[in-house]
Amino acid sequence: MADASFPRVIKDRPRRVFAVGDIHGCIDEIRVLINFLTNEQALDERDQLVFIGDYIDRGRGSRQVIELMLSLKERWPHTVFLKGNHEDMLLAFLGFEGQGGDVYLVNGGNAFFESYGIDPVGSLSDIREQVPATHMDFLHGLELGVVLGEFMFVHAGVHPAKPLDEQGVEDLLWIRHEFVQSPHNFGKTVVFGHTAFNEVLVDLPYKIGIDTGAIYGNQLSIVELVHGDLYQVSVGDSVVRTSKLQPPD
Repeated sequence: MADASFPRVIKDRPRRVFAVGDIHGCIDEIRVLINFLTNEQALDERDQLVFIGDYIDRGRGSRQVIELMLSLKERWPHTVFLKGNHEDMLLAFLGFEGQGGDVYLVNGGNAFFESYGIDPVGSLSDIREQVPATHMDFLHGLELGVVLGEFMFVHAGVHPAKPLDEQGVEDLLWIRHEFVQSPHNFGKTVVFGHTAFNEVLVDLPYKIGIDTGAIYGNQLSIVELVHGDLYQVSVGDSVVRTSKLQPPD
């Protein structure tokens, strides 16, 4: 079962709510987007940032992404950092609670250890000690989900057939088709990542999928949910494209 605190309810009403898609070590692209929000959109403490999980693996910059997340957490302490299935796999591989540790390395985990200069062979205690303590604290502190107003934020989705208090961690971090292809009756629009789309999936009032496959060479996306704005950067580019969220015709 999910933690009893799931989902944490954010009672504040921020000026804007920015939800960030799966980064997967794409450090250049997330830096471009954060710099754009900071410098061009005047991001400040009145706004809410929500990261949807999967900061690490597959891309070359896992360590740098976590360092960026820590700097954002210091600057804007109320930033939400959700756990993705890749962080869960890493923790399981390192001997902590989680799922999929036995298949972590073949699912992109080698890139995480390469970014730290760590050989993931040997005793778990030796491997763990080579990851900075602040980075381990970050990984252990990731949340499963939050609710803010009419939106619920989770990494992968929710099981449409289960009440919220019966959602399991596997549902929240791993679910795919059962959620993506079905409506639900939770009364919230679920903002999620995990399943990559060519463009942001807009299926109102049920869901908004914001993983647009940066790690597969497509684009990294941030959605601003109060005004329906979309900010995207293509992999390898430094120009942020702005548009409006568009439901399918």
